[in-house]
Amino acid sequence: MKSFAAVISSLLLIVSAPVAYAHASLSHASPSSGSILSAAPQEVTLTFTDTLEAAFSKVTVTDANGTEVSQGKGQVSGNVMRVALKPLSAGIYKVNWRAVSTDTHKTEGNFAFSVK
Repeated sequence: MKSFAAVISSLLLIVSAPVAYAHASLSHASPSSGSILSAAPQEVTLTFTDTLEAAFSKVTVTDANGTEVSQGKGQVSGNVMRVALKPLSAGIYKVNWRAVSTDTHKTEGNFAFSVK
């Protein structure tokens, strides 16, 4: 019975241990998620809460058909990732990103913006 209590106590300590949040979370995007723009942007810029590892971080932009409209490889400097865009026409565009912080934690996500 004592070993069962020890196992339960250990599990409770593990479950209740505080979590360290060192992941690079998206803090700001330009254009922003859900925005409707009257003029097409020339690039997408993403700002994160932590410094990024350039070799493993990536951003791409696709149109409603899934065709990539980002131009070239995304660039990373510190906690900012950006990618140039081909000329965009009216439509909905999806930004897909993967951010790896310098402590190797990976986060990823996506959002959409529109050009009218």
